[in-house]
Amino acid sequence: MRFSFLPTVITAAVLSFSSMALQAQNVAIVNGKAVPKTRLNMLAAQVERSGRAVTPDMEQQLREEVIMREIFMQEAEKQGLEASDDYKAQLEIAKQSILIRELFAQYQKANPVSDADIKAEYDKFVASSGGKEYRARHILVEKEDQAKAIIASLKKGAKFEDIAKKQSKDPGSGANGGDLDWANPSSFVKEFSQAMVELKKGQVTDKPVKTQFGFHIIRLDDTRETPVPKFDEVKAQISQQMQQGKLAEYQQSLREKAKIE
Repeated sequence: MRFSFLPTVITAAVLSFSSMALQAQNVAIVNGKAVPKTRLNMLAAQVERSGRAVTPDMEQQLREEVIMREIFMQEAEKQGLEASDDYKAQLEIAKQSILIRELFAQYQKANPVSDADIKAEYDKFVASSGGKEYRARHILVEKEDQAKAIIASLKKGAKFEDIAKKQSKDPGSGANGGDLDWANPSSFVKEFSQAMVELKKGQVTDKPVKTQFGFHIIRLDDTRETPVPKFDEVKAQISQQMQQGKLAEYQQSLREKAKIE
């Protein structure tokens, strides 16, 4: 008689072990439906790719996020939203976005920026900066004749800041009277920076400066000496900029090779 309970005990142990194994594979069971732990792992990977650490508190927040998503998904399915045309259209766009993101990630993985490339770019930056920053203002317009008319008005005593607020096409600086704040010449396109560094304090360009954005009238307000940042301080920033540049070239090359009718 004392052994008659043994199968029941073994069965209970097996069921308990199976339940524990199932829990280990899943985040939770929501309305009878298992939510796989892979969803939590994917969200955690996204957080880590953004540069943040997945702490125990963060993991708990992600777990709650996964559970809430499952609840919302079940309700959406219950209402039959999967059959809507709007859902299908958005699903197609989401699919495209994911595939494109993976394409770009694969390209960057196969075409990394080397330390030597980053150092070379840093050396170019140091050579071009000269350890000096410039405080300038500009007025951006579409046509050269308009720029020449503004220069003529300035020579007659018109206020630079007022014209910038009224006529400049650059909404960011225009609202501030054309002020570009302190910046290194390398922050601007070549034509702009070359014209700017040739000016003396308080001087305005006597001819319109043409760039890819239009025609500029530039006034130099001040200059200051600045220490050049050390390589290790800007290495990550330079690397990111170079990666973005390589990716932009890759995107353009695909556009140029595409047969569009």
